[in-house]
Amino acid sequence: MDKKTIVLGVIGSDCHAVGNKILDHVLTEAGFNVVNIGVLSPQEHFINAAIETNADVIMVSSLYGHGEIDCRGLREKCEEAGLRDILLYVGGNIVVGKQNWSDVYKRFIQMGFDRVYPPSTSTDTAINDLKEDLYKQSYNLAI
Repeated sequence: MDKKTIVLGVIGSDCHAVGNKILDHVLTEAGFNVVNIGVLSPQEHFINAAIETNADVIMVSSLYGHGEIDCRGLREKCEEAGLRDILLYVGGNIVVGKQNWSDVYKRFIQMGFDRVYPPSTSTDTAINDLKEDLYKQSYNLAI
């Protein structure tokens, strides 16, 4: 099975690097090819890296609470750039303040994200979801 590529980064004006480094390490150890664009990354950097590396997934993290604003329109920009089938994952402190998680989840799903994670989600959860989504995707293409 070929190694799947994930573009990983911290979106917008967020400079929280520790979680990004942990995700990079854990995802690499799990067998993924990780392209880490780092912190303070605009949407265009995620998209350009995904195009350049033929990525399967864009994984966005945000801790400073403005992820909802920073992520708006990402799915549409991906589609405009020809990334119609790319998986979009987002997680962290992605909204300002304490909000009902099911409402936050629904908003991000409506924005076109495939997976949405609350703060303190286990890395194992994300890895299991990646494997499920990527293998399912590969299986469907092989039919």
